[in-house]
Amino acid sequence: MELITLICPNSSSVWQGNGFSECFSNIIFGFGVNFVTLVLVAALGVTTRNARGSGRMYLSEKVFLHFLPALEACMSFFDMVFLSQRVLHGDIVMYDEWLFRCSQFLVWMIILVSSKKDCWCMIFCNRFLCFWWIAKSLLGLPHLQITFSSLQGLRCFEESCVVFLDIIFGIFVNINRIKRSSFERQYCSMDNPLLSIDTSLEEGTLGDSLKGKTQSYWHLLTFKAITSVMNHGVVKQLDFEDLLQLPIDMDPSSCHATLLSCWHAQQRHNCSNPSLFRAICCAYGWPYFRLGLLKVVNDCIGFVGPVLLNNLIRFLQQGSGNLDGYILAVAMGLISIFKSFLDTQYTFHLSKLKLKLRSSIMTVIYHKCLCVNLAERSKFSEGEIQTFMSIDADRIVNLCNSFHDMWSLPLQIGLALYLLYTQVKFAFVSGIAITILLIPVNKWISKLIARATEKMMKKKDERISKTAEILAYIRTLKMYGWELLFMSWLMEIRSSEVKHLSTRKYLDAWCVFFWATTPTLFSLFTFGLFTLMGYQLDAAMVFTCLALFNTLISPLNSFPWVINGLIDAIISTRRLSRFLSCSEHKAAELEQTAGSPSSPSFSGQFNFKLEDMAVAMCDASCAWSSSEEVEKDLVLHHVTLGLPKGSLVAIIGEVGSGKSSLLNSILKEMRLIHGSIYSGGSITYVPQVPWILSGTIRENILFGKAYDPTRYSDVLEACALDIDISLMVGGDMAYIGDKGVNLSGGQRARLALARAIYHGSDIFMLDDVLSAVDAQVARCILHNAILGPLMNQHTRVLCTHNIQAMSSADMIVVMDKGHVKWVGSSTDFSVSSYSTFCSLNEFTVSQVQSLECSTNTSTETKQDCKPERDSICVPGEAQEIIEIELRKEGRVELTVYKSYATYSGWFITVVICLSAILMQASRNGNDLWLSYWVDTTTGSSHTEYSTSFYLVVLCIFCVINSFLTLVRAFSFAFGGLRAAVQVHNTLLSKLINAPVHFFDKTPGGRILNRMSSDLYTIDDSLPFILNILLANIVGLLGIAVVLSYVQVVFLLLLLPFWYVYSKIQFYYRSTSRELRRLDSVSRSPIFASFTETLDGSSTIRAFKCEDLFFTRFSEHVALYQQTSYSELIASLWLSLRLQLLAALVISFVAMMAVIGSRDSLPISLGTPGLVGLALSYAAPIVSLLGSFLTSFTETEKEMVSVERVLQYMDIPQEELNGCQSLSPNWPSEGYIMFQNVSLRYLPSLPDALNDITFTISGGTQVGIIGRTGAGKSSILNALFRLTPICKGCILVDGLDIADVPVRDLRSHFAVVPQSPFLFEGSLRDNLDPFRVSDDLKIWKTLERCHVKEEVEAAGGLDIHVKESGTSFSVGQRQLLCLARALLKSSKVLCLDECTANIDAQTSSVLQNAILTECRGMTVITIAHRISTVLSMDNILILDRGILVEQGNPQVLLQDHSSRFSGFAKASTM
Repeated sequence: MELITLICPNSSSVWQGNGFSECFSNIIFGFGVNFVTLVLVAALGVTTRNARGSGRMYLSEKVFLHFLPALEACMSFFDMVFLSQRVLHGDIVMYDEWLFRCSQFLVWMIILVSSKKDCWCMIFCNRFLCFWWIAKSLLGLPHLQITFSSLQGLRCFEESCVVFLDIIFGIFVNINRIKRSSFERQYCSMDNPLLSIDTSLEEGTLGDSLKGKTQSYWHLLTFKAITSVMNHGVVKQLDFEDLLQLPIDMDPSSCHATLLSCWHAQQRHNCSNPSLFRAICCAYGWPYFRLGLLKVVNDCIGFVGPVLLNNLIRFLQQGSGNLDGYILAVAMGLISIFKSFLDTQYTFHLSKLKLKLRSSIMTVIYHKCLCVNLAERSKFSEGEIQTFMSIDADRIVNLCNSFHDMWSLPLQIGLALYLLYTQVKFAFVSGIAITILLIPVNKWISKLIARATEKMMKKKDERISKTAEILAYIRTLKMYGWELLFMSWLMEIRSSEVKHLSTRKYLDAWCVFFWATTPTLFSLFTFGLFTLMGYQLDAAMVFTCLALFNTLISPLNSFPWVINGLIDAIISTRRLSRFLSCSEHKAAELEQTAGSPSSPSFSGQFNFKLEDMAVAMCDASCAWSSSEEVEKDLVLHHVTLGLPKGSLVAIIGEVGSGKSSLLNSILKEMRLIHGSIYSGGSITYVPQVPWILSGTIRENILFGKAYDPTRYSDVLEACALDIDISLMVGGDMAYIGDKGVNLSGGQRARLALARAIYHGSDIFMLDDVLSAVDAQVARCILHNAILGPLMNQHTRVLCTHNIQAMSSADMIVVMDKGHVKWVGSSTDFSVSSYSTFCSLNEFTVSQVQSLECSTNTSTETKQDCKPERDSICVPGEAQEIIEIELRKEGRVELTVYKSYATYSGWFITVVICLSAILMQASRNGNDLWLSYWVDTTTGSSHTEYSTSFYLVVLCIFCVINSFLTLVRAFSFAFGGLRAAVQVHNTLLSKLINAPVHFFDKTPGGRILNRMSSDLYTIDDSLPFILNILLANIVGLLGIAVVLSYVQVVFLLLLLPFWYVYSKIQFYYRSTSRELRRLDSVSRSPIFASFTETLDGSSTIRAFKCEDLFFTRFSEHVALYQQTSYSELIASLWLSLRLQLLAALVISFVAMMAVIGSRDSLPISLGTPGLVGLALSYAAPIVSLLGSFLTSFTETEKEMVSVERVLQYMDIPQEELNGCQSLSPNWPSEGYIMFQNVSLRYLPSLPDALNDITFTISGGTQVGIIGRTGAGKSSILNALFRLTPICKGCILVDGLDIADVPVRDLRSHFAVVPQSPFLFEGSLRDNLDPFRVSDDLKIWKTLERCHVKEEVEAAGGLDIHVKESGTSFSVGQRQLLCLARALLKSSKVLCLDECTANIDAQTSSVLQNAILTECRGMTVITIAHRISTVLSMDNILILDRGILVEQGNPQVLLQDHSSRFSGFAKASTM
C-alpha cells in the first residue's frame, strides 16, 4: 500500500468518478501491459536466436516492422522530453507517468531491434504474440477514455494516434502470420529429402509466389484490384474473362475437401446424429473467431464518435478560444476514416468466408447426390433436394452474419447504455424497461416466425417439385390439355405457401414496429424521467444522447432479422444434416452383403465356380425403400442367379416382373434386404429411359474419355448413328437440348448405347435398348453392336422383348413378379413352359413362308439395315437449338420498378411512401423540439413554459412516429406479398401458355431458376431491402433538410458533395449491374447441371464418372464464386469511398461549428441547441450514406430478379383462341384429312413433314411406320397443333383444326405418349384427374389393359404414385397411360409407340384389346413392331418426312417389292 501511495500520492484508489483513476490506468493499462510485451518479445528473441533465416522481408513488412515502430518510438521519446521539460519548469510529474512513457519507448525499441534479426519472422509470426497484441490494443482503450475526459485536445489527438498505430500494428502481425503460415503449408509440406535437394525453394518459388500474391497493403485496404473491372464496366458489357481471379483458398475443390473432412469426422464421432453446424464450426470456426476479435475493435471504435461529440459540444458551450475545438473536430473526421477502413476490412473477410462456406455446402450437396443410391434418395423428393441447393445453402451461409451479430449487437447496446448512464445517470433505466418488456414479446414472435418458416419451406419444396414435374412433362400435358389443371394444383400449393409467408411477413412487420419505435420511446422516457428527477437538460447531454440513440437504431432494428436468420439457418442445417447422413453408394465394393457382416460362401450355392461369373446373386431380396423406412416392400424375392463372363444374357418377363429392378440391384441402386450380390469388373449401363446430357453429341458419347477417332467411328457405325450424324448441321458437334428434346426416341436410345460401348467395360447392362427403334435398326444394332466385335468378348445383360435378341442369347432368365422363374439357354427355352412369354415368330407360318420365298437377297437386307436421316428434328448448331441465356445491358430500367409497383398496387405504393416521409418528418420534428427545449431553458433566454408542456409535445411526436411506423411496416408487408402473388401467377400463366418449342430450346434448369431462386428473392429479400432503402432515402433527406436549416453554410458543401457522390455512384453502378447479371447467368448452369445429375445419377455411378461430373460442377461453382467475389470487392470499393466522403462532411460541420462559436465572426451559425443537433445528425451520416448506397445497389441487384422474371412475361404464347366452337361429342365420326401439310421445327432446319396428303376414314385403325426419325411423331405434333404447320391444312370431321381453340381441340382427342407420364399423387387422379368416371369403370378399363392385378397388389386406386411414376415399371406406366386414354372415350385415339417397352405377349393381348374395345374409333398408331400394325385397316409408311407408301398391310405384305414387306422381313431375321 505504501508503494502505491509513493507512486500515486494524489490518487491511490482504483476507481475515481465514472471510471478508473488516471494513476491506476497508467500503472496497469500502461506500464503493466508494456512490461508483459517487453518480456514476451525478449523471450521470443532469446528462444529463436539460433533459428534459420525466415526469408527476405518485403516492402509492406519493412513499412510495418521498421517505419511504424520507429514512428511510435519517436512519439514516446518526445513524451519523455516533454516530461523532462515539465520537471525543469518546476512541475510535479508522478512516477506512474514516467513508468508508462519509458516502458512504451522500450517496447518499440526492442521491436525495432528484433525486426533486424534473422529470426524476425519467428518472433512476429508467433501465435501467442499475435493474440497478445490484439489484447494490448483493447487494453489501451480505457486509458484513451480517461484521456478524452480531460478535454485536452492535443493530448487526446496524440493518444488517439498511439492507440490507432497500436491497432494497425496488431492487425498487421496477425495478417502477416496467416499469410506466412498458409504459404509454408502450401510450399513446405514436402518430404525433408526433397527440401534438402531443392535448397532454392524458399528463396525462389516461395518468394516469387509470395510477392505475386501479396499485393501492397494500400491496395488491399482500398480495394484497388477492382479498378480494371470497373473501367471495363463503364465502357462495355462485362464478360466472365473481365472478372477478378479467385484467390487460391476460395477454389471450390479445396473448400469442398475442408468441409467434407470435417463432416466425416463428425459422422465418426457422432454416428447417430451428426451435426452439419459442428462440421462447419470445425472447418471455418477458427478464422471466424478471429474475425470476431476484429468486430469487437470495430464496434468499440464506433462509440468514440459520440464521446468526441460530447467533448466538442461542451467546448462550444464554454466558448473557449484555444485550439482544442479544432483538434476535436479533426479527430471526429479521423475516427470516421479509421472506422471506414475497419468496417470494409471486416465485411471483406467475412464475405470471403461466406463465399467459401457457400462453395463448400453446394459441392458437398452435389457430391452427396452422386454418392446416394436411388433407394436411399427416395425419402427426399426432387424438389426438396433442389431446395437444399437453391435456398438452404444460402440460409446457412447467412448464419455467418447472424452468429457474430448475436453477441455483437448486445455489446453495442451495452456500450451505448453505459455511455447513456454517464450522461443521464439512472434516467436511462426507463428506456431499458421498455426494451426488457419487448424481449418476451419478440421471443414469442420469433417462435411463431420459425414455425411459419418451416411450414413455408415444406410448401416451397412441394411447389418446386411440382413445377419441375410440369416442366419435365410439358409436352405431354399439352397433348392431354391438362395445363390448366396442373396450374390450378400448383396454385393451391402456392396459396398455402403464401399463407405461411404472409404470417411470417406480418409478424416481421410487428418486429420492425417494436424495434423501430424503441429509440423514440427510449428518448421520450429517458429525457422525461431525467427532467422529472430535477435535472436540467443541456445541449451536450441531449445531443450526445441523441447520437447514442441513433447508434442504437441499427443494432435494435437488426436484432429481429438476426433472430430470423439464425432460426432459418438452424432449420436448414437440420434439413441438410438429415440429407447428408444418408448412407452412400459403395462404389469401390465388388460384393454387397446384407445381414451378416461376413460374406457368405457362394461356392456352396452354385454348381459353377465364382471366378467364372461376371455377376452372382445369392438369395438376394431387394426393395426400393430407404434405410429409414420400416416397411420393406420387396421388389426382388430371394433371387439366386449366376451370369457367366463373356455371355449374352437376355432377361425377359411380363411388364412389372422385375427386369429393370434386377439390373438396378446389380448396380447397387436398390436396398439389399437379404442375401448377397457379387459383380466382378467394370460396368456400363443404358437405362430404359435414355439419359442424355445437355451438350454436343460427341460429349455425350465420350463421357469424359479421350477421343479415339477409330474407335469413335466404329461405335457410331455399330449403333447406326453414322448417317444420322452426317446429315445433322454441325455433325457430331451439334448441340443436344435439355434431356435430348431435339432427338427422336430412337436416336436417344442409340446415343446412350454408343456411350456405353465407347466407354468399354467388363459388363454391359442394357435395359430394353431395342424397343425404341424400328425392326430394321434393331436388327442392325443387335448384329453390329451387341453381337459385334466391340462387345462380343464382354458380358452383356439385356432386358428385352425382342425375339431376335432372345434367339441369339447364350442364356435366358425369365422373371415373374420379382422371382427368377426359369434360367436356361435359348434352345431349351423354345420347349419350356415359359416360351409363352413370346412367340418366336410374330407372324403366321404362311406369312413367314411367303416372305422366305422372296427373291430379295441378303445384300438388299444389309442396305435396308442402314438408318436414314432423322427428320423429326434435325439438330442444328448449338446456338440454333439452345438459346444462350440473355442478360440485359445498362442500368435496371425504370419500367422494371414501375412493373413491380404495379404488381404491388399503386395505392399501397403511395401509402408506403407517404407514411415513410411523414414518419421521418415526425422524427426530425421530435429532435428539433428537443433543441428548442434546450435553447429556451438554458442560458439567458428562459420562457414561461412548464416542463410538462415540453414533455406533452414530445409525447405527441412520439405517438405520431409510432403510428406511422406501424402503417409503413404493415403496408410494406402487404405490398410485398401482393407483388409476390401477382408475379408468380403471371409468370406461371405465361409459361403454361408458351408453345412447346420454347421449352425445347430453353433448359428446364433455367426456367426452374426463375421459379425458385428469383421468385424467392421477390417473395422475401426484395421487400426487405426495399424497406431499408426507403428508410435510408427519407433518413438522408431528413438529415439534409435539418443540416441546411441549422447551418446555412452546409448548402455550400451540398452541391459539390452531391456531384462527387453521384459520379462515384455512377462509376460503381454501371459495373455492379453487369456483375449482378453475370452472377445470375453463372448461377443457372449450377442448377441445370444439378437437375441433370439428379436425373442421371445412377448412370453416372455405373460408369464410375463421379469425379468427372464433380469437376464439371466445381467449374460452374468456381465461375459463380468468381462473379460473387468481384461483386463483393466492387461493393466494398464503393462503401469505403462513400464513408470517406461522409467523414469529410463530419469534419466540415464540426469545423464550421467551432468557427461559428467565435464571437468575433460577423455571422452566427446557430444556437448551441441547433449546433448540437447538426453535429448529432452529421455523426450517423457515415453509416447512413454507406447503408443507402449498399441498400440502393442491393435493391438494384435484387430487381434483376424482377427483370429476369419480366423477360419471361414476353415469351411467345400459343394461339389459344379459335373462331369455331366445338360440340361436346366432336369428333363424332373421326374422319381425318391431311392436305399438302408441311411442318418445320426451326426455320434453319429441313421439313420434318414435306407436302403430305392422306385421308383416314372414320372408325378405322391406321398404323404409321418408318425408320427411326422418319417423321412419325411429327404427324401427331401437327394433329395436336404442338408445332404450327408451314402450309396446308388438317381437317377433322370436315372442320379445319386451325379454327378450333387449341385446348378444346386437344381435350377432344385421346393420346398415349411416347414417354409414359405419371405424376406424383393418387393413382385415381392419374387415371381420371377430372373425376368424371366411377371406380367400376376405371377397374374395367384397367382389366382391359391387363394391369388390374398389379394395381390391386400395389394397394388399389388410392395408392400414392411416386414422382415420375417410379412406383411402377416403364411398361406398367405405358399400360396405365393407355387405360387413361381409353377412359376418355374419345372418337380419336393416338398411340405413340405405346407398346415399345412391354413384352410381346402383353403387346399382343393389348392389340387385341384395342381391336375389340376401340371398334368405331379412329385409332392412329405409331409403331416399331410389325405385329402391331398387321391387323389394322391401313398403314402409312414415312421416309424423310415424305409419305412413300400406304395401303392395307396384308396386301402390302404379299407384294415383295413393297417397303412394308422389307420391314416385315427384317423383323423376322
